[in-house]
Order: sequence, then C-alpha cells, then structure tokens
Amino acid sequence: MPKRALLSVSDKSGLLDLGKRLQTLGFQLISTGGTQRFLQEKGIKVTGVEEVTDFPECFDGRVKTLHPKVFGGILFRRDMAEDQQQAAMLEIEAIDLVIVNLYPFAATMADPSKTEEEIIEQIDIGGPSLLRAAAKNHASVTVVCDAADYDRVLAELEGKGDTSPGLKRELAAKVFLHTAAYDALIAKYLSKGTYDGVMLTGGRELRYGENPHQWGKYYSLYDATKGSGSNTSGDQADSGQQSVISTNLPRNTGHWPLATDRSWGKLLQGKPLSYLNILDANGAWEAVHEFLNPTAVLVKHATPSGIASHADITEAFQRAYDADRLSAFGVIIALNRPCTEAIVRKIIDLKIFTEVVVAPAFEPGAVELLKQKPNIRVIEQVNGERLRGQTLYRSVMGGMLVQQSDSRILTAEELKPVTDKKPTAAQVRDLLFAWKAVKSAKSNAIVFAKDLATIGIGSGQTSRVDATWIAARRAGEKAKGAVMASDAFFPFPDSVEEAAKHGIAAIVQPGGSIRDEEVFKKANELGIAMVVTGVRGFRH
Repeated sequence: MPKRALLSVSDKSGLLDLGKRLQTLGFQLISTGGTQRFLQEKGIKVTGVEEVTDFPECFDGRVKTLHPKVFGGILFRRDMAEDQQQAAMLEIEAIDLVIVNLYPFAATMADPSKTEEEIIEQIDIGGPSLLRAAAKNHASVTVVCDAADYDRVLAELEGKGDTSPGLKRELAAKVFLHTAAYDALIAKYLSKGTYDGVMLTGGRELRYGENPHQWGKYYSLYDATKGSGSNTSGDQADSGQQSVISTNLPRNTGHWPLATDRSWGKLLQGKPLSYLNILDANGAWEAVHEFLNPTAVLVKHATPSGIASHADITEAFQRAYDADRLSAFGVIIALNRPCTEAIVRKIIDLKIFTEVVVAPAFEPGAVELLKQKPNIRVIEQVNGERLRGQTLYRSVMGGMLVQQSDSRILTAEELKPVTDKKPTAAQVRDLLFAWKAVKSAKSNAIVFAKDLATIGIGSGQTSRVDATWIAARRAGEKAKGAVMASDAFFPFPDSVEEAAKHGIAAIVQPGGSIRDEEVFKKANELGIAMVVTGVRGFRH
C-alpha cells in the first residue's frame, strides 16, 4: 500500500511544490475543499476525503474530516497487533502524514468589516482535531502545521524514506503549542479580553539570572496571530553566524531568540548573551529607535548613560560617550545606523569596556577590528524599526501586568508654553530630543541636554529634585544654557530652582500637578522657558 498524506490548508504557500514532491515520492494525497481544488487544477492527482469516508461534506463544510476512517487512520497504533487487526476489520487505512494549517481566525477577527458570524465561522474545529490526533500518534505519523517546515520534512522523506523520530516529536510539540495559542486567541475574543493566553517557546538556559545564585532562562513569545508561515527559525548554519532571532519552536540549533516573537538580529561574535545582557540590549535597542536621525545610545544597568544625535553616526557615538564617561564601563552600545570602523577604533583606543554593540549593519573594517575584542558581543539587527505598539508583559505577585509600549511621538506643535519666556527654535529641537531621551531613563528621571546630546541624566530616584541634582552634577559647566526634561510633573518648584542654579534655560515636562501654577510662576521668576506636553513618560 502506498503511504497516504492528508492535506488541508488555508494558507497555500508552498503547496504546489509540496504536492508535486509528495506525488513523486509515491504518496496518495487526500484532501478537502479548496486544497483539493488547488492541487487538481495544477494537475496533481488528489483523492477527496468523501471518497475515503463514503460520506459527503455537510453543513457548508463545517463537517468534512470528522470521521472514524480519517481519525482511525491517523490514530491506530502501528506497533500493536490488536490495533492493526481492528483497522483491517473496519477497513481503515493508515494516514502517515498530516499537513494542516488552521482557518485564519486572527486575520478575520482583526478585519473591522467582518461580522460576528463571519468571525465565528473561522473557528476551526476539524483542523485542530486532525493536528492533535496526528501529534498524539507522532511515533508513526508526521504532522506539519506550518509551511515553514515543508522543506525539512520533504528533505528527510526524500533522503531516508521517512522522517526521523526526533523530527516527528519536535513537530508534534509544535502542534500542541500552536493549537493551544489558537484556542487562547479564540477565548480572548469570546471573553472580550477577560481571558488571555501567553505562550512561551524557545526556552534557553542562561548562565544565571541577575545574580549567580539565581537560575535564569530566556523564552520568546509565540504569536498565535501569525498562523502558518510565522516560524522564523530557519537554519543559518551556512553563514557561520549565530542567530539572535525569535523562534516559534525550541530547537538545539544555536539560535538565540531575543525580542518577543519577531526576527531581531545575528550575533556576529562574542560570548553568549547573559540575562542582564538581554535586558540591557533590549533597553538600548528601544531607546535608540525613539530617534529618526542618526543616534547612539550607551546603556548601563538598563538605563542610558548617554544619548546623542548627529548627522555623522561616529560623532553621535563620541558625544554619547562624552556625556558620562565614568558610567560607560561594562556598557551596551546601540546605534540606529551602521557601525563604522571609526566607532570601533574609538572603542579600542579609548579602552571602553563594552559588553554589547548593536547596530543595523557593520562596515567590513568594523567587523575586522572587533575581532581584536572577541569577548564583545556584536549584534547585527535585521529588523531596524522599533516594534511600535507591541504588547509588554511583566510578571508580578503570581500574575501578569500587560500594557502597550509607549510609542507616542511628541511634535513641536504639541508643546504648550506656560511661561512668558518662550523657547527658541534651537531649544525646541533640544527639548524634543530631551523628551525622547527621558522616556528611556528610569523614573523619577531628569535629562539635561544640549545640541542634541544628553549632558546629564538623573534616574531611578525616589525624589525628583534628587534626580535633578544628579543630572546637574554630571553636566557640570555644560548645563549653562542647556534644556531639561522631566518624565513626570513637578510636585513642587524645588526641581526648577535646582535647575536654575546650574543655568538651565528651558524645561519640558508633562504638567498636571495641583501645584502647576506655583511651578510655572517659579520658572517665570527665574527666567526659564517652560513647555508642557500633557503626556507622561514614566519608565519603571
């Protein structure tokens, strides 16, 4: 008897090549509805499910594969004589390969033109049942829920005549992750957000957590909304580079997921990323992508020590480093433009102890120079744009806090002057820069800036006036004529008074305090231009 494959896919990506290669391998193809029509129109011989079950599709296709001759063919145990005898008696033939992807529920749900009835119709019943049945019997059945896995399966079938036990088990595990995430998405929709499910994948042991006595792991989020083809875990062994990507599937391939569920970058060289490296690199990456102009960010302990923008990315790096050289020790460097050879030369010549360098690309000369510092972790981004609007998760007290990322971009037109003295055009430019920078610092946060570079950052303080004092101390004489940003309103005028002592000329802050009028009055008395944003920039 020829081997049999059941194909039922809503996503037709790669289906033609799959059908041709399976036919060449001698598989009998069994299919349903649109998949059957697609293959037959391409000249591929397909047996309809109704020919197997001797029962027609019914209820507008709601029932097609839910039949003992289908599920029995998937589930009977090939190594048990009793199951084999029963299958023969019931005229149930084995199904050896199940390739199914699910109805596009997420896409339908996200389409505002779709009605409730149309969304409900995209809740797949037969598909998850087929996948789960095949995954349960993975000792004998190969199951595929993602078009990204077609080539891997076909390569083993063509090379060995069957898939390996290891691949069968891996794909079975992926199925249960996929169907669980799919069901969680439906539950979220039906409950109007009361229920939500977070699926974690790609679990990796870290050297340790924040401290050596704590264990640590890294997981990426599985995105159920992507459906078939969302897996970005393809091997890159031929490139000789360790991939820092998110994968929907735990695989021992040396892949390192980093940024939620999307492709992030390649680890070109360096030691494995640690727990704190990941936290700091993520913070640096988010900070640098607040800026459209060429910008460099230096991060220490998940908060920036220096940020600068300049037409020349090398000069931006120099200014970011100069902002606080003392703190730039064991630092993470993030760039939103390709890393130049000149930047790497500065890292080496200035003896900057660097943990990680992150950039969208690296000049060939930069790559060669970095080889002199093999312990520096060098990450080439493959997704240069910030993932704006992504969902952020944080565990707390046995539960989970969930929020949207702060992707609000403030414009000059939104700055509301509240003092007699108005900021100049150059000050407005620096105020907008400082506002972006202060959003990346830990609250309470104060940033002093001049000429599109931070000159002093005070962050993580329980008192806003203390944060102002720290920023002033770091800025020194450079504070004269500079601007200041505060991530939240001033509860008292004391921070404004402290800023004035050091020569701050203009301030941006959210406003909204019950003492706003006192604060505005004090700024007027001190000759400081002040504008309010109407939005807060807390980062805890």
